[in-house]
Amino acid sequence: MASGFFAILDDVAALLDDVAAMSKIATKKTAGILGDDLAVNAEKASGFVSKRELPVLWAITKGSLLNKIIILPIAFLLSAFLPWAVTVVLVLGGVYLAFEGAEKIYEFFVPHEHAHAIVEMEEISKEEILEMEKTKVKSAIVTDFILSIEIVIIALGSVIKEPLEIQIAVVSVVALLATVGVYGIVALIVRMDEFGFRLINLNKEEDSISDKIGHFFVNALPKVIKALSVIGTIALLLVSGGIFVHNIDFFHHLLPNVPGILVEFIIGLAIGFIALLLFMAFKKVFFKTT
Repeated sequence: MASGFFAILDDVAALLDDVAAMSKIATKKTAGILGDDLAVNAEKASGFVSKRELPVLWAITKGSLLNKIIILPIAFLLSAFLPWAVTVVLVLGGVYLAFEGAEKIYEFFVPHEHAHAIVEMEEISKEEILEMEKTKVKSAIVTDFILSIEIVIIALGSVIKEPLEIQIAVVSVVALLATVGVYGIVALIVRMDEFGFRLINLNKEEDSISDKIGHFFVNALPKVIKALSVIGTIALLLVSGGIFVHNIDFFHHLLPNVPGILVEFIIGLAIGFIALLLFMAFKKVFFKTT
């Protein structure tokens, strides 16, 4: 009886070792998309009132966890019974990411009319602020859903030949690390200024070391957020372009003499603007008919 119990423990230990080793490999393969996920979500999680940053980020994090809970079982089922459907879902997600990246570029050069209007915070009611937060959180969760699909599929691809229990354990670990790691770092970024103010108020001395470090963090935050906005847009186009290049044979062999990262960016940008033009045309026709 005892020997049987210890044999089970040995099997569990061996399984955990396999999961740990495979998780390390899968995490390395998803490192690029995790970096893109960080840039995109840091940009989306910024721009809120200081005291609302963490509650909003927590709402996005819960949405991200729910995304993983929805995606994981569907990914395992599709991989087992309809492997071609995984590629279709991935490409459709790529179109959405490319569209969002192209829309950001378009709005930078051709801003909406309301972008020119300067609205004082005092003029915005609490209900309007909450509605703006809700809209931005929803947008962040939708984008996270697409990026989560990419992370799960890449992780699944790295262990596709392993037994089902290894696949489930490894991909689940990578998905959990993606959410905790990415949003943990995002939380640190958006609270840089708060940390800086605490350092400045740490003592009553003027121009102390803590003051200098605090001012550095306070002054750095707007620049970091602005940089992440640009990086996030580029990331959207690179991720989408990578999806098209790796899953559509025509794009895979397009421009063979051009560096891969540049090809992915060009393809993501081109498909993004095509999707944007089609959306704008549809919107124009739809509003005309209504």
